[in-house]
Amino acid sequence: MTAFFKEIEPFRGNGNENEKGQTLEEFLEEYDPYKYKNPCVTTDAVIFSCKRKVVDGEWKVLMVKRRNHPSIGWWALPGGFIELHENLEDTARRELTEETGVADLPMEQFAVYGNVTRDPRARIITSAYLSVVDEGQVKVQAGDDAADAKWMQLHCQTESVKEDGDWKRTIYRLALENKEAELTISAIVEKKERSGLVRETYYKVKESDRIACDHAELIVQAWKLVESRLI
Repeated sequence: MTAFFKEIEPFRGNGNENEKGQTLEEFLEEYDPYKYKNPCVTTDAVIFSCKRKVVDGEWKVLMVKRRNHPSIGWWALPGGFIELHENLEDTARRELTEETGVADLPMEQFAVYGNVTRDPRARIITSAYLSVVDEGQVKVQAGDDAADAKWMQLHCQTESVKEDGDWKRTIYRLALENKEAELTISAIVEKKERSGLVRETYYKVKESDRIACDHAELIVQAWKLVESRLI
């Protein structure tokens, strides 16, 4: 196959041929990116809204109801698969618009989720984004893979904190509520972290009530990040 894109000069290195006597053009012509099985890539977006005071006001998160498998009928974050010639942040914005009608938001990448068992369709790695918007300034309308789209009031309470050697384990109870629809969905999420010069942080869903996939983990991680900036 030919090069993935036209401008290859920045990748020429010192200009030498490789051990097979190939130029960069010849190498790319022969290169097969499908020789090995590759993972799929998606984006997911945690979109927050706040009413009244930013610090201690009512915070909401935008959720969509899945129209198809997997997790059909459960609530998820807006997101989907990247297109081949699309930057990740552009995918996040496009999928948000296609599924909720919300457009043109600034997007901050805050995590990458890639556990092997996170999606039964394939090896899927997602790049997670967050944004904050005034709910009154946007119109939410479900589309594409979303059967419905709603703002849900966010409740995230710390249930326990335990020191375990070098690790600290925190249990969060997440509840998302839409009073008009008389709907409440929830999850229990564990945060496992090790501090120091090299830091490790992991989130894991322990229990879930109608929140799809690992999206409760993304919501809790995004919320704790936003919350830390409000202090």
